[in-house]
Amino acid sequence: MTHYPTPSDFEAQTNATYEALMWALSRPGRARGLPQAGQAGIILTLIDRECAIYTDSEELRAVAASTGAHPVAAECADHLFLTSVPNVAFLRQLRQGSDMYPEEGATLVLPASFKGNTRLRLTGPGVDGEITINLDAPPVIWTARKQIMRYPMGFEIFLVDGDQVIGLPRTTEIEVL
Repeated sequence: MTHYPTPSDFEAQTNATYEALMWALSRPGRARGLPQAGQAGIILTLIDRECAIYTDSEELRAVAASTGAHPVAAECADHLFLTSVPNVAFLRQLRQGSDMYPEEGATLVLPASFKGNTRLRLTGPGVDGEITINLDAPPVIWTARKQIMRYPMGFEIFLVDGDQVIGLPRTTEIEVL
């Protein structure tokens, strides 16, 4: 008989969060439930002492510090946790990796409302044909994203609305409607 260790509550929660994030990235535009609302659970799941992070939130900075992560300037960060949608100049400074190492692009985690007035059409890998979503992020951000990123380089985006997350990988084409 094989015995497996029973995961702690923390392990179970971070495993469920990780599964939700990977599900969201593999199905761009579709919301997936997180075990807890907000970005703190995502930090506890993705971040460890080898990560360089940037956040504009004192609360999230304290959560990140508990992981041993290194706080850095936005342009040096592996992961960015913001309290609002950034402007275009901010997006232009994010790490995008290179043709040889696209995985060195940043991961951006933002709050969002999935019932906003900006309509977006998503196409690309993981999307069956196309999907339309509504967000509260200004249209200029999505236009700028398209201009900034050149495949395979770019950055991933997680949008968090309460306990729901939508993933937008760099491979997703986003058209403002």
